[in-house]
Amino acid sequence: MRKKTFAVAALFAAATLTLSACGSDDGTSPVAVVSQEGKQQAATVLDQPFAKPALVLTDTRGASYDLRKETDGHPTLVYFGYTNCPDVCPLTMSNIAVAKKQLPKAEQDELRVVFVTTDPDRDTPAALGTWLKGIDPQVVGLTGKFATIQAAARSLGISVEAPHKDKNGKIVSTHGTQVVAFSPKTNGGYLLYGEDAKVDDYIKDLPKIIKGENP
Repeated sequence: MRKKTFAVAALFAAATLTLSACGSDDGTSPVAVVSQEGKQQAATVLDQPFAKPALVLTDTRGASYDLRKETDGHPTLVYFGYTNCPDVCPLTMSNIAVAKKQLPKAEQDELRVVFVTTDPDRDTPAALGTWLKGIDPQVVGLTGKFATIQAAARSLGISVEAPHKDKNGKIVSTHGTQVVAFSPKTNGGYLLYGEDAKVDDYIKDLPKIIKGENP
């Protein structure tokens, strides 16, 4: 079959720009070249994986969490969002949580799912802990300085803007909606999922992500 090449920023633009209160991509994100063959999958496989960000933030217990150190050698999913998001963030995290529960217990414990807030002023460690407890208590919630979070997101090609008030006076956080999967073999971010990824997609792909394989 003929091999096609796409730019990640363009691939996800249609999905992210449809979000009014949660996420968007302003087109300034780094462009990563990816390859796909045959039928398009929920996951986009990167030809050149992203390096895992050297990100140190605060977890829901108020402790320092070093992303590289804590997830080294573990299959890892990273998502940037916020707890007051009205739509995509809770749906994405719930889809992952439901799919994760289909894995054997040992693989559930091996998988690291990390939620990094894009609204750190409101998403305190306690607020993150309460929100994630209702989704999956094993998910790592991280908060800290916005500039640090924004830089980490941009290193993964994800655009994040500072929280702001919309025309109705409501505080919203505009951010890209990609989920990045990191391989336990290389620690590289080799897969991207858009907001259209469904529970069944994650159920199908997680067993392979656990092994660092392509879906």
